Amino acid sequence: METRVFLKTKIVALKARARRLAQIDYASVGIRPQDLPYAPSPNHFRAANQRLRKIDREIQRRLAHLQASWSNSSIHRVLLDIALVEREVDRARRAFGLFFEVFGQRGTTFAPVLAAYDAIAVDCYTAIRQVAPQIFRGPLLKPVCYMEHGFSPATMRRGVQLNRLLGEPNPFPVIRIPWDRDNPWQAVFLHEVAHNLQADLGIWQENRQAVGRRALSFSGDFGLARVYAHWHKEIFADLAAILLGGPAAAWGMAVFLAHPAPRTLTFRPGSAHPTAYLRIFILAEMLHRLGFSQESDRMRRVWQGLYNPQQGHRMPMNLLLTADQLIPQIVDEIAFQTRRNLGQRALVDILPFTATDQQAIQAGAQDLVQGQIPPHLPPRHLVSAASYALVTGKIPPQTLANRVIQHLNHLAQPAVHSLSEAQAAVVA
Repeated sequence: METRVFLKTKIVALKARARRLAQIDYASVGIRPQDLPYAPSPNHFRAANQRLRKIDREIQRRLAHLQASWSNSSIHRVLLDIALVEREVDRARRAFGLFFEVFGQRGTTFAPVLAAYDAIAVDCYTAIRQVAPQIFRGPLLKPVCYMEHGFSPATMRRGVQLNRLLGEPNPFPVIRIPWDRDNPWQAVFLHEVAHNLQADLGIWQENRQAVGRRALSFSGDFGLARVYAHWHKEIFADLAAILLGGPAAAWGMAVFLAHPAPRTLTFRPGSAHPTAYLRIFILAEMLHRLGFSQESDRMRRVWQGLYNPQQGHRMPMNLLLTADQLIPQIVDEIAFQTRRNLGQRALVDILPFTATDQQAIQAGAQDLVQGQIPPHLPPRHLVSAASYALVTGKIPPQTLANRVIQHLNHLAQPAVHSLSEAQAAVVA
């Protein structure tokens, strides 16, 4: 009898907290009327609430079963049923926590820069839509950015099942920006957006298989083919980032990857990221193929001046000795070969970058140095222009950042409603 009373106490406590996280809205995350220009759209809140309500329905179902059966079931069965309810409560807690963390930052001082990054991400999608209309399967919720600890930016792709959420799929892309990388001249951000483009274009598996076949065909080495196939998504994101931002994106990645030789010259078995030493030569090859041979040659010289494998490395010899042969093949396969899911076009066809684009970026950098905003430069190219302006040392970094952030927020031109209207759209 005492055991049953104890179990009833546990069930009452579980019921009291079981269904408290079924909805999130603007007010609950601290978004005020003045924050609405930087806030995620009502559709983002709606998608989050759809996910939370789905979990809540499962909590309700399992809780009803527990309440109806606990008094007549075995002690072991009751403990199992309680655990199943708690599993769903944990799922709700994790999902709510993620949405709260991401949305709630739009009520802080970081809101303008996060909205600026959103605008850059949207422009990357717009660039493809302009060249290849209808290539995406209907409307897509835009990526949402947030700040977090961590050395590098990262992304959680649309629809991917997240361990953090106990296997719940992510309803829209979420891009993490480290706290110290909040200024909008980070080429690595374009790399993270490119991961989402690859997933939303539906060429994830197609690229992996093609890269593996190409590497095997030109090396005859199954081990090398597996390595390059494993690297396919990171190489794609690197090459797409160059198509989004030009040579500045390649140099930004080089700056990010320049570490002491033991790290740069070490191969990590099973890593999804190419060995940093080889990765820069992949970027240089892409620049060469796009017609930026001077930039490509300079990048090779800089990298070879920093690192010399003859002085020691931790890379498999067959990986190092075949790089000159295989890297051009891999770049060609990922960026220049057609794909079924791209409508029999190549990546460079749906996301072109030309010498004219580069000239506009460089002119935009001069405008920024002189205190002006290049009016016709798209947000993705403004990232590159800002990076060029920064290295001149002629404009204070925070002045440059504030100017670019303000401009990007102005370009976004969000539809600002009253808070009550926005909340109504969320729960509709």
